Amino acid sequence: MTENKIVRAITPGSFEAEAHWYPKALNATIHPLVSFFLNLSTERIVSRYCHLNPKTDKAVLLDLLNYECRHFLWSGADLIHATTAEGNRRMVVIENNSCPSGQKSMPLLDDHEEEGGYRRLVERTFLPYVNRKTGGPKVEGRLAVIYDKNPMETTGYAAIIADVFKEDVLLITDYDGASSRNLKLENNQLFARVEEQWVPLRAAFRYVTQKPWNRLPLNCRTKILNPIVACLAGGRNKMVAAKAYDFFNGELSGSGLRIHAPETIRDVAKAEIPLWVARWGGLAVVKIPYSNAGQGVYTITNEQELAAFMDTDIHYDRYIVQSLIGNYQWSSNSSSGRYFHVGTIPNKQGKTHVCDIRLMVSSTANGIRPLACYSRRARKPLADSLTDNDDSWAMLGTNLSEKLGDNQWSSDVNRLLLMDRRDFNRMGVGLDDLIEAYIQTVLSTIAIDKMAKQLYTKKGKFSMRLFKSLNDDAALLNEVLL
Repeated sequence: MTENKIVRAITPGSFEAEAHWYPKALNATIHPLVSFFLNLSTERIVSRYCHLNPKTDKAVLLDLLNYECRHFLWSGADLIHATTAEGNRRMVVIENNSCPSGQKSMPLLDDHEEEGGYRRLVERTFLPYVNRKTGGPKVEGRLAVIYDKNPMETTGYAAIIADVFKEDVLLITDYDGASSRNLKLENNQLFARVEEQWVPLRAAFRYVTQKPWNRLPLNCRTKILNPIVACLAGGRNKMVAAKAYDFFNGELSGSGLRIHAPETIRDVAKAEIPLWVARWGGLAVVKIPYSNAGQGVYTITNEQELAAFMDTDIHYDRYIVQSLIGNYQWSSNSSSGRYFHVGTIPNKQGKTHVCDIRLMVSSTANGIRPLACYSRRARKPLADSLTDNDDSWAMLGTNLSEKLGDNQWSSDVNRLLLMDRRDFNRMGVGLDDLIEAYIQTVLSTIAIDKMAKQLYTKKGKFSMRLFKSLNDDAALLNEVLL
């Protein structure tokens, strides 16, 4: 059983860049095209996108990019660059994550701003969130960063929060299944154990990714960024995210805008999965809706992979099944056509790899703005055709996280592609692709934020009744801490 580490205080002036970036990213120079994209104004982005997509309602898109989130204030979408045989390219949203990683993989936008996106996120999103008036009595207490993985970034955030607020920040581990905790809830407020005393928290920056809803409450006087509802509404819940995308696409009807995602079948019982896989000609992706970091995703391209999944003992009752995007010869025929990976520029051996793009954004007073961007490639090159012995996940899976044990992780940094002068050229994307990726990230973020709003009553209480109607999975419902 995992032990939670001792709570420690991070003091102002303790940020050291070497501790918070991957070595290959620390001295990388950002690609000029990426820098240009990140410095584009909202108005220029809208003008460019509408020029290339003339059926788009310009006023609607401008309003969306200027949207201020209430719950889902910090997100990171994973997108793949896909195309059809007719050349219809699009950025496809695979998922949008609350508490996303990315800062440690992002070259500095400006060399003289040595704290990079860490400071931008804290100053333009966390600081206003902490200072936001709630209408109730002011909550007193300390600031904290709570995490269960990614210490490289979480310690960086803690150091910047200490600098911005000019006070010590508590760094607190909160592992799922730990034998004891460093946190407790009292009078609907979080308290942290510091040595032998319990001290109140007025706000917390959260990087708790593994079932955060079973340890942190939905209704809490301590401000938590992102709040737990953002995870349940889609940030860590692929089931509800798919419904949020559908609802928001309906709202966007007639605007020329929509969230592009794989065709998704929701609320699937395990026994039904072979039927849905067969519907797509034996090619599909099965997902445990509440997993992350590349866990709980199964690409199915043959009977052996399907049988291996069906033999897996899984805690939850409901799954989602999606159309598979692979190479042209082995991609699902979905209702929107057969999409396949554009992939990287071929290497010297003529091999193309699948790669995705992680685009991190945050909600600000000036709308939802991009923060960081990086890419990851699959372990093996994309095959033109498959045999029954091929490992499709090795060709399609891009996540760098590797689980070593309970709450123990490593990263395969060799597959990391930076937005720098060297790696960016290998990705096969241009400025307009980055703009589309940004717009898809914004749309999916807003969809989840709107879903989170709907999950609260007019009196500000979480509606478990509505949530159950959206996600009737007994195993999940039993985990949620109200």
